[in-house]
Amino acid sequence: MIDITKLHAGDVITLDGTIYTARDQAHARLKKIIDNGEPLPVDFTDSFIYYAGPTPTMPNGRIGSIGPTTSSRMDKFIEYMPTLKIKGMIGKGPRDEHVRECCKKYGIVYLVATGGAGALLAKRVKSAKEIAFNDLGCESIKQLEVENFPLIVAYDIYGNSVFDK
Repeated sequence: MIDITKLHAGDVITLDGTIYTARDQAHARLKKIIDNGEPLPVDFTDSFIYYAGPTPTMPNGRIGSIGPTTSSRMDKFIEYMPTLKIKGMIGKGPRDEHVRECCKKYGIVYLVATGGAGALLAKRVKSAKEIAFNDLGCESIKQLEVENFPLIVAYDIYGNSVFDK
């Protein structure tokens, strides 16, 4: 996995390893679990959460199109990200200034994937497994093994933003 202390806003990187998908509904459930002091269904330690909800998988495929969703919808959940012990989040587009501040405060990076390239990004997924909240369909939490998954560092842990450039 990547050493996030070496990443700077604007860096173009590729990611290899395990990432997890989670969108609005999954985040709402995770927050409720944390607020209730219950155990999490997934150990997110040192991982990345990808704001994506893949389309249905074609026969003999690993996963459907898996482009990023607009990340600002998850801004309201930023305060519980440190509880998950993640390295970072992956999505699309700029986020609230508070998210940028939290990335610096908690040592979390925000990476962006190219919107509209979901079919191409799916080719970088080597395996996919639904692991929590199966009733949410495309918004369930999935564990993905990715290889050479192309990303741009949007917010680094030093408070810098690619959107300032």
